[in-house]
Amino acid sequence: MFSKILIANRGEIACRVIKTARRMGIGTVAVFSEADRDALHVEMADEAVFVGPAPAAQSYLVIEKIVEACRQTGAEAVHPGYGFLSERAAFAEALASAGITFIGPNPKAIEAMGDKIESKKFANAAKVSTVPGFLGVIESPEEAVRIADDIGYPVMIKASAGGGGKGMRIAYSAAEVAEGFARARSEAASSFGDDRVFVEKFITDPRHVEIQVIGDKHGNVVYLGERECSIQRRNQKVIEEAPSPLLDEATRRRMGEQAVALAKAVNYDSAGTVEFVAGQDRSFYFLEMNTRLQVEHPVTEMVTGIDLVEEMIRIAAGEKLRFSQEDIRLDGWAVESRVYAEDPTRGFLPSTGRLVTYRPPAEGEADGARVRNDTGVVEGGEISIYYDPMIAKLITHAPTRAAAIAAQQRALDAFAIDGIRHNIPFLSALMAHPRWQEGHLSTGFIAEEFPEGFAMPKPEGEVAIHLAAVAAAIDHLFNERKRRISGQLRSAKPVRFERERVVMLGREAVPLTIDDRDGALVLAFADGRTVAVASSWRPGEPVWQGRVDGKAIAVQVRPILNGVALAHAGTATEARVYTRREAELAALMPEKVAADTSKQLLCPMPGLVKAIAVAEGQEVKAGETLAIVEAMKMENVLKAERDGTVAKIHAKEGDSLAVDAVILEFS
Repeated sequence: MFSKILIANRGEIACRVIKTARRMGIGTVAVFSEADRDALHVEMADEAVFVGPAPAAQSYLVIEKIVEACRQTGAEAVHPGYGFLSERAAFAEALASAGITFIGPNPKAIEAMGDKIESKKFANAAKVSTVPGFLGVIESPEEAVRIADDIGYPVMIKASAGGGGKGMRIAYSAAEVAEGFARARSEAASSFGDDRVFVEKFITDPRHVEIQVIGDKHGNVVYLGERECSIQRRNQKVIEEAPSPLLDEATRRRMGEQAVALAKAVNYDSAGTVEFVAGQDRSFYFLEMNTRLQVEHPVTEMVTGIDLVEEMIRIAAGEKLRFSQEDIRLDGWAVESRVYAEDPTRGFLPSTGRLVTYRPPAEGEADGARVRNDTGVVEGGEISIYYDPMIAKLITHAPTRAAAIAAQQRALDAFAIDGIRHNIPFLSALMAHPRWQEGHLSTGFIAEEFPEGFAMPKPEGEVAIHLAAVAAAIDHLFNERKRRISGQLRSAKPVRFERERVVMLGREAVPLTIDDRDGALVLAFADGRTVAVASSWRPGEPVWQGRVDGKAIAVQVRPILNGVALAHAGTATEARVYTRREAELAALMPEKVAADTSKQLLCPMPGLVKAIAVAEGQEVKAGETLAIVEAMKMENVLKAERDGTVAKIHAKEGDSLAVDAVILEFS
């Protein structure tokens, strides 16, 4: 076994590998760029080596720097994590030349299956069912359009060396193919250093189901069940689960055996994932093989009890698999949510800045479920524009799918993040969505269920009652603290205005009466309903946890002027508690209206201007490209929402812009 390994990655996956290595008694070496000097993975590792400037192409992607870091520290092996160099055969070969072990598959397997074009050719030769498409390298937009016309629309344009939704576009017309081809090539070149793309038929209403395989250097390969990853946005996974609600045992076995056969054909000798596009009728087609650890590997670990990182390390050290196919049992259900630094109410655009508050839910067993949080950030840390916007992966495991979803809902409600925008409200709304809970999924789920994007819903029904109760309890606690100020003269009995209150949830008034005479807080609502509230919450804590009417709930709390902002169950509201007379006066206050920015193109996220596609005085039509802004390795095309004339351009190519910076104005 190795005595020291280097992790050629950053963020949560670097921290994840360090945890397992530490448990195995193996020393760890981190690498870091200028932007990651104070990162969590640097702090956790036993040693750390600086590898260059913030852009990944100048640091984490430079093979020579990683090899040199191994030489400096005496690291015997390298775990690549996912992304960056994890699927580069040249990296594995460079390590081998330097006498360093690559904790991953052999270079030939990476070349055969890690390249999407070559893997499809290989699968065709092995008589594995594949999606119809053109598997050659496409050199020009015109060639891409001709191929797409032959295949039939819609088509998927994909980077050959891609992953994580980068370099991937769906096109429904020749015009979209031409533009998508240029964007996919550009993203692929900047993210992977390889601009090759190919085109294949896009299967409508598909599901994304993948099989986890693991093989050793002695010819043994097993599959560890499947993961359903159909909840995607811009081809990037958002929620994953294991097992899949689609598959039955027979389909699982067929997919698993096909994945194992494919892996054995290339002498696969590490953890890898064979991805399938599946129809609602349980038909399936080979999509690609990822020759690395997947982002969503924790759900497989939760249902199998197998630490995939540990097995990868043991296999790299030459050990045989410690289990056979007959030993694999799927226990319960696991659900994973990817917590991203992005604003779901603004088209999921990236958000950067400092994590002023970062308080994840407690890990471990609670209420019959297990909670796990894989992260690479700490409170006070910075979310950079240079890397993927993932903050954490929140995983819950329970005996049933419904219980795992309920546990995920509770955990998301208890996850407090402030200082940047994040997608927790959206994840909470997804967990509560009836179609998700029923398991009727497809990769088009988010586009179909949120066609106008995500708008933060107002609390209604039971959720509104819960939030009104929490707001009243918080206000009552503050008032009790004020009443204990020494020297105050107090009435012998409760004063009416102290008991009769009105909770304003936004502009919605909820009258109630507070009774705490028996040591318990009981709220009586105008409709006759009474609710008991109990909590040990203290002012300043970002999450209120307690019981409302006997039900355990968590609510995110942030102080605002004269009240608190509350978020719970995918909803958010500003809550203020008044006396009855104050509420009457507050209702007369005018509502604040946002400024009209309809004649401006605003930068939707902090980013770099890649191109300005128009000139001053130019007439533009709705849908026409105005500018391209790059943020977190993704190129965002900003288009005109309506016809108009460009009056003034405020930005130029190469400018770094803040969110809501004016790019151009219309007359």
